[in-house]
Amino acid sequence: MITTSLQTTATVLERSLLSEENYRLRLHCPTIAERILPGQFFMLRLPGCTDPLLGRPFALYDTAADATGEPVAIDVGLHQIGKFTGLMSQLPTGAVLDIWGPLGNGFPPFQTEHLIQVAGGIGYTPFVAVSREALAGKRYGSPARQPIQAQRASLIYGVRSRALRADLSDWQTLPGLDVQICTEDGSEGHRGLVTELLEPMLRAGSAQKKTVLTCGPVRMMHAVAELCRQHGVACWASLETPMACGYGACFSCVVPVRDAAAESGWDYRRSCVEGPVFRGDQIVWERLLAPTA
Repeated sequence: MITTSLQTTATVLERSLLSEENYRLRLHCPTIAERILPGQFFMLRLPGCTDPLLGRPFALYDTAADATGEPVAIDVGLHQIGKFTGLMSQLPTGAVLDIWGPLGNGFPPFQTEHLIQVAGGIGYTPFVAVSREALAGKRYGSPARQPIQAQRASLIYGVRSRALRADLSDWQTLPGLDVQICTEDGSEGHRGLVTELLEPMLRAGSAQKKTVLTCGPVRMMHAVAELCRQHGVACWASLETPMACGYGACFSCVVPVRDAAAESGWDYRRSCVEGPVFRGDQIVWERLLAPTA
C-alpha cells in the first residue's frame, strides 16, 4: 500500500514523560494522522531554527482520534540525546513544528499465530501501533489497509536499567499480549540480553506460525535476525538510520541489502524510501556494522 506524503505543520497538544530522558509528544496533524501506517516515519523540524538546521526522523508511536473517531493527531516517542531532541523535550503546548510525511514503507500486513516484537531502548516505539493493529483491530491508513493480524503477541523489551524502562501502560489493555523485560544490570526482569528470551520462543512450535519484528540498536537487531535465520522464522527489522532529507535525494541513509543482480551480491538501498523496514535476512549486517573510515 502506497501512502502519499505531504509537507505541513503540526501543533504540540501535550508532552508526557515515558522514562528517564524519554518523552512522548502528541502532535495535532490530521492530514498525516489519517494516512500514516505502523512502521512509517515522519520528519520534524523547528521552524525558523538554523541550529540544528535539518529535520530529524521519528517513527510513528501511534495515532489519536477525536470524539468522532477520526484520527487527528500523531504521537512520537523521543530520546533526549542531542540538541534537537533536547529542544523538543521542552516544547510547550501550542508550539508549532514543520513536518513532512508519512515516509518509508512501514511493516507489511501479514497474518501469524504468534507475533514476537523485540525492542531495545527507544526502539519499542513503533510497536505500540503494531500491537494495537494486530490485537485490538485498530485500523490505519486512508482507505484503511489490510491489517497485521495475530492470535497472540509478545514484546521482549531490553534496556540498560529499570530507570530507563519506558512506561508500558499503553500495552496493558491489549488482549493476548505478553510483555517480558530485560535489563543489563538486573534491576528489573531478566538480567541479560533480549536474545536469551527470544531463543526459547523460536524453538517452541512451528517456525511458520511465528513472525518477528525488531527495532533498536543495530547489534541487537543483527543478533535477532541471525537467530530467526537459524530457526527459519520470518523477521522484519525497522532501522533507526540517521537521515537528512527523508525523500531519498541525499543518499545519507543507505543500507547494504542483498541483491543477486549486483556483481558483489549486494547493493545499497535508501532507508527512507525502500525502508526503514527491511527483511532481516536481506540486510548485510556485517557491512552495516563495519566502522567507517
